[in-house]
Amino acid sequence: MLDRSLQMSLHCSSYFSGSIIRQRNLCNKRLNPVLAMPPSSVILHTDESGKFPESRKNCTSFTASLSSCGGSLLTDPSTVGIIGGLSVDSTLNFLRKLVHLSKENGEKCIPFVVCSDPVLNKELSSLERSSSSLCSRNELSQFDHTRIVENLQSKRVFLEKSGAHCIVMPCHISHSWHDEVFKGCSVHSLHIGECVAKELKEAKLKPLEAGSPLRIGVLGTDATLKAGFYQEKLQQEGFEVVLPDKATMEHTVIPAMDALNRNDMEGARNLLRISLQVLLVRAVNTVILASDEMRDLLPRNDPLLKKCIDPMDALARSTIKWTQRAVQEGT
Repeated sequence: MLDRSLQMSLHCSSYFSGSIIRQRNLCNKRLNPVLAMPPSSVILHTDESGKFPESRKNCTSFTASLSSCGGSLLTDPSTVGIIGGLSVDSTLNFLRKLVHLSKENGEKCIPFVVCSDPVLNKELSSLERSSSSLCSRNELSQFDHTRIVENLQSKRVFLEKSGAHCIVMPCHISHSWHDEVFKGCSVHSLHIGECVAKELKEAKLKPLEAGSPLRIGVLGTDATLKAGFYQEKLQQEGFEVVLPDKATMEHTVIPAMDALNRNDMEGARNLLRISLQVLLVRAVNTVILASDEMRDLLPRNDPLLKKCIDPMDALARSTIKWTQRAVQEGT
């Protein structure tokens, strides 16, 4: 379970479909009663279009609270805004990482605002699953991403207005449109590909084969690999990127995701192991596992996982480092 501060204390009408969880560290000054409600969290629901229904009657008190606070939920300069991923579970997993890393450093949990929209979750999940299905890949090339990008942009704008000074997206596929989503953004943002590439650079790895370049493998869904942002960020840091070849994608990676969609967990797990082994025999130092579903397929004690990197860990660590710098600069 997450820290009590993540528990929800206010529930809105059921005809809304998304939600925003607002978490903050308690402070000594007197706050508006709506914002001071223990355990320090508020839920604001979105409508089916992913917009924030500020004109709704049951959100009047929330809007009034924003006005009384100068238009922001939080005023801490180290506040982080988080746009949810493929599912509530994946978003909560990222929050757990933040909480764990905060406690690891002996600090209080960082202040953050989270947007978790079921409509966006469904669209992203549908896109990623379709890209990993042999029968749907042709349809993917004709998919219009405009609605997803606009939805992500609306979340980003809301987080800015809520007081976030840094915004992150713990979702692989969402980074396909990172530049579009953050165009004109007034606050800092972290790119998951940059975070993992910089950590690998700082690790000062040595090639597995003498005279060879440092090779990093990337394994993910077809949509994530075709987006190319992991390849781009790794190459900028001087790494040679190794991707599954066409045969591996068609005979192991895509069938593994198809098996997962059929709830054939054992079949999906075995195919994923084969995919990882194919990359590892190509002398890669490590494999970036760019899929939450793939990562969750393998048990934690699986030896293959020790040779993989979860980019969400790198994003979480970078987020904590950013908040630490923000606190130092603010003192």
